[in-house]
Amino acid sequence: MLITRIVLALRHFQQWLVAQAVFGFLNLLKLLPADPAIRFIDWLVRQIGPRTPRHRLMLVNLANAYPDKTEAEREAIAVASWGHMGRLAAEYVFLDRLFDFDPHATQPGRIEVDGIPIFLDLRDNPRPFIVFTAHTGNFELLPVAGNAFGLNVTVMFRPPNNPYIAEKVFSFRAARMGKLVPSHAGSSFALARQLEAGKGIGVLVDQKFQKGLHTQFFGRPVQTNPLLAKLVRQFDCEVYPARCIRLPNNRYRLEIEPKIDIPRNEKGAVDVQATAQLLNDKVESWVREHPEQWLWYHDRWNIKRSLKG
Repeated sequence: MLITRIVLALRHFQQWLVAQAVFGFLNLLKLLPADPAIRFIDWLVRQIGPRTPRHRLMLVNLANAYPDKTEAEREAIAVASWGHMGRLAAEYVFLDRLFDFDPHATQPGRIEVDGIPIFLDLRDNPRPFIVFTAHTGNFELLPVAGNAFGLNVTVMFRPPNNPYIAEKVFSFRAARMGKLVPSHAGSSFALARQLEAGKGIGVLVDQKFQKGLHTQFFGRPVQTNPLLAKLVRQFDCEVYPARCIRLPNNRYRLEIEPKIDIPRNEKGAVDVQATAQLLNDKVESWVREHPEQWLWYHDRWNIKRSLKG
């Protein structure tokens, strides 16, 4: 019992130290102008990332997804993906400065939005709806945009494993992104209550899910979370794809697309399996368009264990 307490205390202390180091570095970053800071972190992570064990996983993922590309091409995508991960961390620090979208502005800012009529329709004609996205570009900007347009959207997110970082991230997100639901055993019920109340929710659909539906992604088997499809089946709500694309010179385009047609069976009921596959197909089309802007270090195909040794 005493040994267990000591081990837990040491673990918490280690997590606290890591969190303090992260917060200290990000606070130093705040002292710089946004553009140089983001470019510096991009460069730094491109130097560090390829030297980590995760780089091997990224290259295997890329080889499986793009067997027609050369090793040099896949290496270039992997290195660029590390840079985009660095940018994502730096952009957190400057999020308040980055989101400058103004529909009445005469000069373009950092943020451009494609699909404004859809945003306004969802705001002005309240109804239950689901917006889904993936780990492309700075996906964190999407709920910020929804909040800016006055949309009442509840966003499900996965907290960092470090509890000290998770607490800080939750506070930061909640102040800018509206209502948040951490992904855990009861999160599906929280989302269902929002839809039942006639409100909208936002979800990421490209995460690894151990007990999901058997589907395909880049022509390879993956397990996909059936939550979105089951919620649509239960509430018959509209579903909208949305994504963020990083543009040159630290600019961003946020896109919300027209609602998708949900697959149904011969009886008219939502086809959960086909809907899960449809989500994968949409995300794959996004990734193929900008492969360097997806987080290839995710173990989406559940192969990390096979790489050990």
